[in-house]
Amino acid sequence: MAVNEQTFRVLIVRTGAMGDVLHAMPAVAALRKLHPEWEIAWAIEPQWSELLEVAGESTGSFRSPKMPLVDRWHGVRTREWKRRPVSGATFADVMSLRRNLRAGRFDLCVDMQGLIRSAVVGRMAGAGQFVGREEPRERLARMFYEQRVPVTAAHVVEQGCELLGSAVGEALRPTSVALPVDDAAETWCDELLSRAAPDGRFVVIAPTAGWGAKEWPVERYGALAAALGRAGYAVLVNASAPENATVDALVRSSKGSAVAIPSSIGQMIALMRRASLVIAGDTGPLHLAAVVERPVVAIFGPTDPARTGPYGVGTMIPGRVLRDPSSVTDHTRRTPPDQGLLKIEVDEVLDACLAVLKQDLGETGWVGKDEVQR
Repeated sequence: MAVNEQTFRVLIVRTGAMGDVLHAMPAVAALRKLHPEWEIAWAIEPQWSELLEVAGESTGSFRSPKMPLVDRWHGVRTREWKRRPVSGATFADVMSLRRNLRAGRFDLCVDMQGLIRSAVVGRMAGAGQFVGREEPRERLARMFYEQRVPVTAAHVVEQGCELLGSAVGEALRPTSVALPVDDAAETWCDELLSRAAPDGRFVVIAPTAGWGAKEWPVERYGALAAALGRAGYAVLVNASAPENATVDALVRSSKGSAVAIPSSIGQMIALMRRASLVIAGDTGPLHLAAVVERPVVAIFGPTDPARTGPYGVGTMIPGRVLRDPSSVTDHTRRTPPDQGLLKIEVDEVLDACLAVLKQDLGETGWVGKDEVQR
């Protein structure tokens, strides 16, 4: 689909989760760089919208530091719809979304999620062309697409470039992503670190994941935090809410080395930008760290890092990905930890962390808010 119109309008559908949205961004950034004159919108769950725009801004100032990647976003409240599928409020919300999407008069819609619900949302937009994968995550989604694109790349970030590139008829390569700069979050982060890590040497641990099989045992994270504390690093634990049983257990088992840091997404972005190292499993905060190009140590079990690992490790960013050979790729949302994941010991992760910290020659302290790229 070759297009050159100055006013070409593109809608991206990738509603969630956090890691999924982040994985789609390098392809969209590549399209933005190639065609800065095009209008790009995104259909997304509102809870992830801070990845696109500073919360509460809606300034209408396209491609500003408050909303650098897209021109606008549309809230798709599928989680609420699922909780009350036959209510009048859900029907009204769906019809409102349909009107708003159609008012965008999109020339092209690309479903980068590959689910039935994302395909339905994309079809509602009434775009001139609707494109999705030849083999979407839910096969029935393909019946909604007018054009189906086979993807062959191993990593989902590169698959996104294949899909979006084929949709517009041009080759796309993963491109660095500009995330929103929230001045209030930057100030919050500076003040937090002046107390928690005044010398700038700190690591972030994100112990939770989408399901239990992907989570390394919390007691091992606690032992790791204690060891990193003895090595001279402050250890901050990512928490999506003030009370989280997993985070609380980690803090207790760290023997005073770890501190829980509840944060909004905007605050998490600010914190990750300054981190000496981020340690996590296959979860949104890990992929956020990769997007802002900070060093990572990733602990993988049932998911394949060749497909969903932190993109750019070993090329754009220092890092290590740990996965025991006995782990078998399985996306079943099981609660018990993957047996292969349990074979990864604390000493192995600690050695990887210290090696990456030494490798990151730029680790001279965190960047203050006035130095963040605007």
